[in-house]
Parts: sequence; structure tokens; C-alpha cells
Amino acid sequence: MLARRLIPCLDVADGAVVKGVRFRNHRVVGDIVELTRRYAAEGADELVFYDITASPEGRCVDVAWVARVARELDIPFCVAGGIRSVADAEAVLAAGADKVSVNSPALARPALVDELAARFGSQCVVVGIDVDVRGEASRDWRVVANSGKPEQASDAGRDLLAWVREVEARGAGEIVLNAIRHDGVRGGYAHAQLAAVRAATRLPLVASGGAGCAEHFVAVFEHCDVDAALAASVFHSGALPIDALKRTLAARGIVVRS
Repeated sequence: MLARRLIPCLDVADGAVVKGVRFRNHRVVGDIVELTRRYAAEGADELVFYDITASPEGRCVDVAWVARVARELDIPFCVAGGIRSVADAEAVLAAGADKVSVNSPALARPALVDELAARFGSQCVVVGIDVDVRGEASRDWRVVANSGKPEQASDAGRDLLAWVREVEARGAGEIVLNAIRHDGVRGGYAHAQLAAVRAATRLPLVASGGAGCAEHFVAVFEHCDVDAALAASVFHSGALPIDALKRTLAARGIVVRS
């Protein structure tokens, strides 16, 4: 069995790491390089950096801080934010990132996934999907575009599971499912959404949104069969060091990298 991965997520805005609740009311929580060093030392399996305002502002992620991060890390890291073309992705990868992640730009032009996979290989291409609940129906899920700026966020008009299957067919190598209602509230991951996506695709699946304690990680690995769990608040606060979390997971029979 492949080891399950633990991935700290660093949302970046104006060059600093920020965190909000349900993608709103972001506040600065730290310096990019300092947090990068801390998570590498704690035993993170990889890192993900989201420039959360890049897509809404119509620009690509700033590769200057990507290069700074690359100089600090000896573990893989993924970068997302306004990557709209092969040239954009090439610049990010040349700056030192191991993977690129696309979300709103892929919703706007799905062929972007094909182009990135053809140029760099599927292993480099992650598709992020921000999902919310529409109305009162618990399984009436909507894919959201441009969620980094709430005033610009919009319903992408796509069925969640149909979009998952499409990006797999187009060559994506991994999916990160970001549950907006669960983001930052530390109440646990969105099991129903994750289980549905797990049943719809064979791609590696990363759970995002809702981690608040070690038991939330245990539960999402045991019940949703995800390949990795991504978290921000619970790691940024220091409430749950990654090395301690790995010991807890291993004690529960979940395979993790030492």
C-alpha cells in the first residue's frame, strides 16, 4: 500500500501566507519562507502553495517567491494561481516547483489540462476543484470558479462528478477537492463529497477543507480512501505538529512516510 501523504497548504496573497474561513476574511498568518522551513523540518510529505487572488485578478502567480521556496525545500511542492497556458506553467516549473495546479483557468478553458499533460506529463498536472452545496439538498453540489475573491466567485455551471471524469480523461494526474463549507472551521473533512469523487475516479485524490484534529485525518483516510490530506489552519496554528500526527496515524494502522 502506498503511504498516505500529509500536505500543508499555504494560501498566498500579496506575498504573505494568509488564511480565512470558507474562503473569506483572510488574515496574515506567516512568512512564506519561514513556514516552508518549519513544515519541511516537521516531516511534511509535500507542500501546496495557492496564490488565491491570481485568477480573479487575471494574472499568473509571481515566480519570484516560487524560486525562494525552491531554494529552501528538498520535498516536492505544487503551485497554483492563474496558470492559463503552457508558458505560465513552464515558468513556474522552471522556478523550481514540482507540480502545477489549475482550477478556474481549466474551468474557463478545459483544453488547458490536455495541453499541460501533453507538455509536462500527467504527474505534473493537478486539478483543484472548489465545491459548495447549492440550496438545501445535501448532494446538490456546485463547482465554484474564482473562489479566491468572494465578490468574484461564481457557479461554474458544472456537475462535480462529470467535471472529475472529464479532467481525468483530459490527462490530469491528481485531484484536490476543496470543500468550501468545511474550509477553516475545523469540523472535519467533507466525507460525502470525497467518497463520491473517490468512486468516480482512479486518480490520486487529496482531501482539503475541515481538518481540526488528528481524528479528522484518521477518519478521512479510513472512510474516504483518499491518497492525501491537505490542511492549513490546524498546521499554521501549531495545534497539530505533522510529526506528532504521523505517529498517531501509524499507531492506527495508517501507512505514512517516516
